[in-house]
Amino acid sequence: MTEHEGALQSAPNEAKEGSGVAIIGVGHRLGSLVEDNETLCANLDITPEWILEKTGIERRYLAAPDETASGLSLSAARDAMASAGIDASDIDMIVCCTFSADYRFPALAAKIHADLGVTGGQMLDVQANCAGFVTGLTVASDRMRLDPDLRNALVIGVEMNSRFISRSNADAAIYHSDGAGAVILGRRPGAGIVASAFHTDSSNYEAVRVRGGGSTWTRPDRPFDPSIDTMELNGIATWKQAITHLPRVVKAACQKSGIEPKTADFFIFHQANLKLIQYLVRKLGRDMASTYTNVERVGNSGAASVPIALSEAVSAGKMKQGDSVVIAAVGAGFNFGASVWRWSNISNAGTN
Repeated sequence: MTEHEGALQSAPNEAKEGSGVAIIGVGHRLGSLVEDNETLCANLDITPEWILEKTGIERRYLAAPDETASGLSLSAARDAMASAGIDASDIDMIVCCTFSADYRFPALAAKIHADLGVTGGQMLDVQANCAGFVTGLTVASDRMRLDPDLRNALVIGVEMNSRFISRSNADAAIYHSDGAGAVILGRRPGAGIVASAFHTDSSNYEAVRVRGGGSTWTRPDRPFDPSIDTMELNGIATWKQAITHLPRVVKAACQKSGIEPKTADFFIFHQANLKLIQYLVRKLGRDMASTYTNVERVGNSGAASVPIALSEAVSAGKMKQGDSVVIAAVGAGFNFGASVWRWSNISNAGTN
């Protein structure tokens, strides 16, 4: 990866102590229905043992019919706000990261803004697929670093993957789940984001896609077509992209931060596949004690997977004050993102 591939490089005086824009609150919500491998395999020509061998996933959480992206997001956001000790009047920016919002438009962030009772500020949605949350964190933290009037930002990753996946499509159904995770970004001198790096390889643009809903495929009188309106996934192409580029983007973010992957204290990866995470950890010269996984029991919740794993890791006490924490993900397209944070303890972490 060249020096030009990546996000804005942190100023040299931020490399040791962080930028002062830190994660100060976390929260998450999962879909309320649990689907184990045995239940899923009743409609598939594969076995629970095969799913476990290939992915490490034992079960996944799916949204109930009455659950929505905004509803799961609001629950996660309120937990994150309680964790941070703030209320709606303290929020100046909302970023929602998703491909499966309630509507095509307006932005999901506007719905969250209204339902929380936030006044003024800025809101936007980010669509970078499973790398959306890492992207959204950088968008919000960069804005806060440039504008001292922004006090706190709410960043949400949420997906309703099951609404776009046929349970008879083994390629997609074995992985994906529903949920939301949220963080509050606030001011913490000497802590916070240090650097980010991003990379795009669009050579496999068609490998993971949902065409229905896009302007090329949507017609007022077109009937539902599962070949267009549900997720199509090329697992081999996704695996090759991830093992090629995700280690590189992690190394690029670490280099900008003045550390090596071997000396970083902790990693939170996109929870796509347990086997992939195990490969990445080995590739970076680490072991599984340096990361946290929940994909085995939660599944792949897309843009929600990083903040859900982060929220659980905080509750489990996996990170301590001053730790260097690397957050990384890969999303369809394909895009890759990683950021390095100087960790600041969250005093009310148990509230989520």
